[in-house]
Amino acid sequence: MDRLLGRFLSQFIRRGSMTVTTAGGVKFVVGDGSGEPIAVRFVTADAERKVLVNPELGLGEAYMDGEFVVERGTIADALAILLDQPDLLPQWAKPFWHLRYLTRHLKQFNPRSRARNNVAHHYDLDARLYSLFLDADKQYSCAYFETPETTLDDAQLAKKRHIAAKLLVRGGQRVLDIGSGWGGLGLYLAEITGADVTGVTLSTEQLQVANARAAEKGLTSSARFLLQDYRDIDGPFDRIVSVGMFEHVGARFYDAYFQRCAELLNENGVMLLHSIGRSQGPDSTNPWIAKYIFPGGYIPALSEVLPAIERAGLLVCDIEILRLHYAETLKAWRERFMARREEAVQLYDERFALMWEFYLAACEMTFRKQGMMNFQIQLTRRQGVVPMTRDYIARETARLRARERGAKPRLKLAGE
Repeated sequence: MDRLLGRFLSQFIRRGSMTVTTAGGVKFVVGDGSGEPIAVRFVTADAERKVLVNPELGLGEAYMDGEFVVERGTIADALAILLDQPDLLPQWAKPFWHLRYLTRHLKQFNPRSRARNNVAHHYDLDARLYSLFLDADKQYSCAYFETPETTLDDAQLAKKRHIAAKLLVRGGQRVLDIGSGWGGLGLYLAEITGADVTGVTLSTEQLQVANARAAEKGLTSSARFLLQDYRDIDGPFDRIVSVGMFEHVGARFYDAYFQRCAELLNENGVMLLHSIGRSQGPDSTNPWIAKYIFPGGYIPALSEVLPAIERAGLLVCDIEILRLHYAETLKAWRERFMARREEAVQLYDERFALMWEFYLAACEMTFRKQGMMNFQIQLTRRQGVVPMTRDYIARETARLRARERGAKPRLKLAGE
């Protein structure tokens, strides 16, 4: 087993410097010696078998179970090396990838009942968990870092402002927020732009917080949140926005998603879709993420999204690629989580804390080292609805920033 593990890891890890100790006590070094040295250890032979048989699933499981430990550096440092190799996957893992790719539509089959269960798996966790690492507004999606020094809270505010600028929202317009989360974006649009906002979510935990925040803010007449599937909402709307929800739709439902959005958007309406995306073409969901974090989830490539938009009769007016913004967001989340890690252990247990630690680190390094990004696609039903050049985004951003300065003090989350 030791010899086989050393051979396979030496073939795969050709960059960086990693010292590996096997369960039997054998040590070997892999990589080209560059960068900060990292040391890891397999505690059990079973962990070694997991990684040799199915590394994309087995490594995360071994870490969660305390059977794979990082003795020098952190799991983020180790994953930075593992996800920065010339080959995206070890050769021995490719048969599992092909099998997952062939069956990916089954994993992404998300009718209404299954979609609600998938959402509950992740978003109906104890609300205190998310308070450990999110910003004050509980924005659980990619922030927008205007400068390298921008704080997480300011970057999340900038994200909401950037989206609102592209939507060109005006007072009194009806806005649909698909996947409204804890209500932060919807409340921003209602308060800062004067829009009439309807948010829909499938998470009962998020719904309660969002409506409590609207009541606390005195915005219940202009911001309401519903436990409802986007496929069942009635329109029309002047603006539609969706942030961090499209990743849960599944490729099989892209046509239904955009066709429904086209039906809900009025003739002069504007839609903004904000989603994680792949830069390297269609793929399958990482099996560890699918099993433990986001069941039914799938990160799309633009080549999968744009044909569905075209078939729905919508016009693409603008596409912006946010490259390292999510890496910086996840870094901030990971650092905040690690600073309050013991509270997560108290909420759940050590295995859960290790799982969450692996999740945040793996996602950060995937954005930092591989082809993940975020895209924002602006859509309309006809030509001439948005200005011909992008200059308006800067003007709208300045207008919104000025309105923010005149807004009320920051809303605290219900229960804070």
